[in-house]
Amino acid sequence: MGFCGGDPAPRTRLAALAAIAAALSAGIACAPVSGPRDPSDPWERMNRGTFRFNEGLDRWVIEPVAKGVDFALPDPVERSIAKFFVNSRIPIHFGNALLQFKPVSAVEDLARFLVNSTIGFAGFFDPASHIGLEAHQEDFGQTLGVWGVPAYPYLVLPIFGPSSPRDAVGLAADSFSTVYPWFVPLYVPFAIGVGDRLNWRSLKLDEIASEREAALDYYVAVRNAYLSYRENQVRDQKDEVTDDEDLYYID
Repeated sequence: MGFCGGDPAPRTRLAALAAIAAALSAGIACAPVSGPRDPSDPWERMNRGTFRFNEGLDRWVIEPVAKGVDFALPDPVERSIAKFFVNSRIPIHFGNALLQFKPVSAVEDLARFLVNSTIGFAGFFDPASHIGLEAHQEDFGQTLGVWGVPAYPYLVLPIFGPSSPRDAVGLAADSFSTVYPWFVPLYVPFAIGVGDRLNWRSLKLDEIASEREAALDYYVAVRNAYLSYRENQVRDQKDEVTDDEDLYYID
């Protein structure tokens, strides 16, 4: 997956952004002519197709590997790995807290990063929480929401899953704002991303299986949970966010 000449990482980022733009254009082209079943989901026909692809990928590839990870690693190790990845994303949360005019959250994010990156051994442990430094999850999709950009219409991205045009742009912006991939070979951020996804999936095996079994229409359940979760995040209504909603948004 290389390019001739130069560091491939920036060009790959541009390719990823182009892929997202293509997905949005495809969504517009594939929108059904008749009235949508749900006003938030005019691209439902296309979204369901992408959702089926993602479900197949999860059931036949990601979930089996995640079960292997879960078998091989004790839960405390998996959770420490998850904390490491959460800590690595704090600079993104810090920058977006500033863009949302939340100086207290930004200061807490910076302090959490410094504490967990040092005495927390690069983030594998979370001493910051024990001293009262609250965690925040601000991203550019939320920032756009705070600035008044609407979330609708709902959009399912290949591999990435539930999203919206606003959150797709936010995903690309946050990717560009991550510093280290610009200075390392392409396979390093790719391997980190795959490791993060597999570790997260291994921690959610039982929860996702239960949700699939309980839902009459799993696509609708995921869509509604995602839209509710993101709206609550934009409005900072953390108490209203449920564990079920959290399953469908990977930070």
